[in-house]
Amino acid sequence: MKGVILAAGFGTKFWPYSEVRNKCATRVANRPAVRWLAECLISAGADGLVVVIGHRGQSVRGALHGLPTPVQFVEGVPDEGTALATLRAASTTSDDELLVAYGDVVTSLANVRAVVDRGRDVDAPTALAVPLENAGGVGRDWINLRLNEGRVAEVTGHSREPSAHVMGGLFHLRMSRDGDFLQGNPGLVTKVDVGAMPPVEADLAASLQLMIESGHAVAATEADRVWCDLDKPWHIIRASEIWVQHLLDQHECDVVPDGCLIDDSADINGRLVLAPGVRIGKRVCIDGGAIIGAGTEVTNGAIVQGPIHIGRECRVRHYCQLEAAALGDESIVSHGSEFCGGVAFERAYLYHYMEISGVVGASVDFGAGTVCGTLRFDDGATVHRVKGRREVPTDNANCAYFGDYSRTGVNATIMPGVKTGAYSLVGPGVILSNDLPSRKAVFVQQEHRTIDWGPERYGW
Repeated sequence: MKGVILAAGFGTKFWPYSEVRNKCATRVANRPAVRWLAECLISAGADGLVVVIGHRGQSVRGALHGLPTPVQFVEGVPDEGTALATLRAASTTSDDELLVAYGDVVTSLANVRAVVDRGRDVDAPTALAVPLENAGGVGRDWINLRLNEGRVAEVTGHSREPSAHVMGGLFHLRMSRDGDFLQGNPGLVTKVDVGAMPPVEADLAASLQLMIESGHAVAATEADRVWCDLDKPWHIIRASEIWVQHLLDQHECDVVPDGCLIDDSADINGRLVLAPGVRIGKRVCIDGGAIIGAGTEVTNGAIVQGPIHIGRECRVRHYCQLEAAALGDESIVSHGSEFCGGVAFERAYLYHYMEISGVVGASVDFGAGTVCGTLRFDDGATVHRVKGRREVPTDNANCAYFGDYSRTGVNATIMPGVKTGAYSLVGPGVILSNDLPSRKAVFVQQEHRTIDWGPERYGW
């Protein structure tokens, strides 16, 4: 069986985090999502991987570098669709049995094995079906599956009708049996509501529907709760929360290697999984599970609320508060800084006195006093624009989203739900209430009044 990972798409709904990388290479619990996925496919029995790349393909190559299983990269076309991308991958291998995965899916090994086992047991193409409540959002956000006694009865695209399951981006196929339906893909999802507007992409969903309409059975297996599709920026937080808890659940007891130092004054409640060289210093409070990477120091009164994954060589110190799903490698959270409710990629710099909530891209530099607003006066959720469409996320709608390699000046204020693009700059004192495009800077323009002043003002 060959594993196939589809990682060519533009990820246009993922802005600002698809500018410097393919979204499949986005870090979840301090490793690229596609790396976690590849390891699951290998553990489920794939004896090699074929990876279709396109947009920012080098980031996917880098994410998969060093895997113990052979990886073959195939150049795809980002907007050709997943059916044609699968055909590209299939043309490079003599294996008839394929385990196909969308590269932006974060899911458990149990789900991957369930798809393989089901496909082999019933000798039929098999898709992972995700309960809508686990996927988040509403049915019209997804490719919908209608199930009937363990089979897919209908595949519809972003339907207005209520949906119990959505397509989970994981498939077991045999090219000798199913390849003709990939070749015969109509080039877009035709099973849509009247008035809907499907894009011209040869989606695997259309091939599954073609199989059903031709009288062929399509099997389904229901996913457990460890599943997330990295479709939009707020899914980074959701995926990290799910995956960090999944990693912690695999440990029945604390892991503290020789050489790690934990001060007697530290107050620790919850599972602790440490890599070599970790130091937990005086007056540190850790509540909830924590996975901490090699060489990281949590010292001098730092407050850490888990579940959390802290990367390697981080410095968390000086009475800061860290209540997030993940903190990236080589990051600093220092004197009086608060990072609550979110994810930070590698080398985030929260040095002195700030309140940050949301997703922090790679190497973001926050000026002292930067503040994120998260509570609106109407107590509601922020409306986001995704490719022009108004959306209200089911969670993390009021978080801020800082693009990779962006910066803020001192006392910048970011209002609920605002995104800053990659390579952007928010100047000192700016109150940012609208999204800032990538490669743009915004500054306050003040009007000043200068008058005479001196001892005479005090009666001299």
